[in-house]
Amino acid sequence: MNVVVGADHGGFELKEHLIVVLSELGHEVTDVGCYSLDSVDYPDIAGKVREKILAGNGDRGILICGTGIGMSIAVNRSLEIRAALCHDEYTARMSREHNNANVLCLGARVTGLGVAEEIVRVWMETEFEGGRHQRRIAKYSR
Repeated sequence: MNVVVGADHGGFELKEHLIVVLSELGHEVTDVGCYSLDSVDYPDIAGKVREKILAGNGDRGILICGTGIGMSIAVNRSLEIRAALCHDEYTARMSREHNNANVLCLGARVTGLGVAEEIVRVWMETEFEGGRHQRRIAKYSR
């Protein structure tokens, strides 16, 4: 699977670590920045991930900032994007099974490294259940 990954300066170090994790899991990774600890504006990075997914140049996306809140707000600006801010394995699993989330948002300053790794593993492995969930998603999505 091709995963488009982006972070602002607050999520840069976690992004770099998760790129390795994703590669070890066998996924292709497209890194849209940022590429250092220098300050950047998170909406710019969220827009890059959103555009890659909308253009068909990524199957899923992962966005990381300090809390994950800004990224989740910024990327959810399209009916085709269903971003979920997850803090544990359960919310990661449910975001995929019930909501068919195609973007995972994480907060580097509120989620530990080991927990973030497990969230990503579960989120990448979990399939959408469809059924009654698809009917609900259709009410706010394309």
